Amino acid sequence: MNNGKRVLIALIVLAVASFWLLGGDQWLTLEALKQNRQALTFWIGEHRTLALLAYTLTYVLVTSLSLPGAAVLTLAGGALFGNLLGLLAVSLASTVGACVAFLVARFLLRDTLRARYRDTVARIDRGIERDGAFYLATLRLVPVFPFFLVNLVMGLTGMRLWTYAWVSWLAMLPGTFVYVNAGTQLGQVEAPGDIVSGGLLLSFALLGLFPLLARALVAWLRRRRVYAGWRRPRVFDYNLIVIGAGSAGLVSAYIAAAVKAKVALIERHRMGGDCLNTGCVPSKALIRSARVADTLRHADRYGLASVPVQGSFRTVMERVQAVIRQVEPHDSPERYRALGVDCLAGEASFVTPWEVEVRAADGSCRRLTARSIILATGGRPAMPPIPGLADMAPLTSDTVWSLREPPGRLLVLGGGPIGCELAQAFARLGSQVIQVERADRLLSREDSDVSTLVMHQFQADGIDLRLNCTATEFRLEQGEKVAYCEQDGQCLRIPFDEVLVALGRVGNTQGLALERIGLEPRANGTLPVNEDLSLRYPHVFACGDVAGPYQFTHAAAHQAWYAAVNGLFGQFRRFRVDYRVMPWVTFTSPEVARVGLSEEEARARGVPYEVTRYDLDDLDRAIADGEARGFVKVLTVPGRDRILGAVVVGAQAGAILAEFTLAMTHGLGLNRLLATIHPYPTWGEAAKYAAGEWKRAHAPQRLLRWLERFHGWRRGGPAHPGSE
Repeated sequence: MNNGKRVLIALIVLAVASFWLLGGDQWLTLEALKQNRQALTFWIGEHRTLALLAYTLTYVLVTSLSLPGAAVLTLAGGALFGNLLGLLAVSLASTVGACVAFLVARFLLRDTLRARYRDTVARIDRGIERDGAFYLATLRLVPVFPFFLVNLVMGLTGMRLWTYAWVSWLAMLPGTFVYVNAGTQLGQVEAPGDIVSGGLLLSFALLGLFPLLARALVAWLRRRRVYAGWRRPRVFDYNLIVIGAGSAGLVSAYIAAAVKAKVALIERHRMGGDCLNTGCVPSKALIRSARVADTLRHADRYGLASVPVQGSFRTVMERVQAVIRQVEPHDSPERYRALGVDCLAGEASFVTPWEVEVRAADGSCRRLTARSIILATGGRPAMPPIPGLADMAPLTSDTVWSLREPPGRLLVLGGGPIGCELAQAFARLGSQVIQVERADRLLSREDSDVSTLVMHQFQADGIDLRLNCTATEFRLEQGEKVAYCEQDGQCLRIPFDEVLVALGRVGNTQGLALERIGLEPRANGTLPVNEDLSLRYPHVFACGDVAGPYQFTHAAAHQAWYAAVNGLFGQFRRFRVDYRVMPWVTFTSPEVARVGLSEEEARARGVPYEVTRYDLDDLDRAIADGEARGFVKVLTVPGRDRILGAVVVGAQAGAILAEFTLAMTHGLGLNRLLATIHPYPTWGEAAKYAAGEWKRAHAPQRLLRWLERFHGWRRGGPAHPGSE
């Protein structure tokens, strides 16, 4: 930090400290303004120019230092100087003060952020260059963020000072007028009867209506601006076009057809998307085969003779394909055509915001128009730029299903849900698995006690876990594939036969010609959606993996409802997508299922919580099934039974979690779960017993001691143990 920055910081600290030490916060209140209005008015009448200068400088100081009191000063401008002069003074002072704060933030912080987050800052600057003036005007007209925060944040961008100044002045002018006018009316209150005067009531009505009017104006201006240069078709081929026939696309099309809209569903590959063809369905089929193999290998746990697992890996993978074929009719073009959906095979790309071109496999093209369009193009496995990796013909969750011979030595990169599920499945089917994870544990999104239990099982399954380990290079040495990794400062050489990359997913946006309509994906390929899942254009939506933030099949289906309904009926009402209760399951053994906050998330967010834990080794059904391991952990509001989050680790964790998800969705507490009859013996009882643990910990001890004495009295014996 240079000397200039140190001096500026010292001056700011001195000015802010002086403000508080001299009681500035007490002077800049509405009560102080009312009490001193007459004296101030008299002094202003004698020294009008000096008073106006002092007022303006004070306003600039308060605004530039982000001190409290700007709203009161704005009212004071009207009360002390009248509408016209007050408006001029406030408008000038607020703009100058905002510019000073803007420049201070830029001088102190921008270089540091640019050096540390170069790519992010560059991307923000490109957006500011394209849409910055309009975005700033929106924030000024409808203050989503406080004005002082806008001043500081905009100073960190590449916006020009002149643009910032004139846009701020112009956009703040309507709100400034409303507040200054309200100040003139407050200055005229002399008696209680004046409070109900027409002028004062009108001023306060304007204060209340202004945000609504400004929001409507901004929405109108945004529509005008975003559609500028485009000609909207007078007649449309469809009410809705859905691009992508995975989980999100299928649900969107289904909903549109159910409400009798004309809908087209475009898919360039296979209906069902990742979930059916390369994701949920095949992986769970493989995991089931792997669990059966593990059961046979350890049949002695159930009083039977353990047997060596003998079988063809080819047969296992053929069963996986058979399962896909059995589920496939649920997502087939025939089924959706019967529902009223036009299913089109081809690659879609944008021509205009309402028009897409569909190119079929034979090269033929057709153009279609729709009032609304939904992008549900899904995602694909991310491939890191590690030297030599591409030469290893790496497997991913998309391509691993082509294997017909088991890898002797399988190297798995990644310790997230996909990496863990596949690593354990291949280990149980006979492969020697080495799993590399850069963090210090697997499933790093979960609490450490969850990860520990899973890692113990992985080690029991023979998986070679390499934690705090990062792959840096791949080589082919004398015909053998080798990975070089860095672990705790040491270089490791890991030979392998196949490498499976499971390091996250990126959104699919290639070939859509998004640049034609001014849409730019994020670095991970996902599209920046609004709360209603719309994109830059209010009639274009995205849902599923290509939208994020949750890349789950059930999250995609959840989003699809909002995208379809907003696309079809958004001109009447729009719904904001609700992520408050989002469950997920990792299908390892033991399963890991969670909804809501984990302990680590609650601590990071500063959310107070209590923890209730129930160990599954106490559950009768778990004991009978030979699966007496794992636990249920519930986070609740301290002293109350309201659920903040729940995690279940065990053989049937996904099924047990459903009850907690239902409870959180509908605001049911643990007392309601405890009062619900659960059939015996079932895994579902774990939820009830966890609720019972909470109840036991919150039992009214004083009342119980009184009842003990009461029952002793009823027996005719001592009132309580030990009494005579």
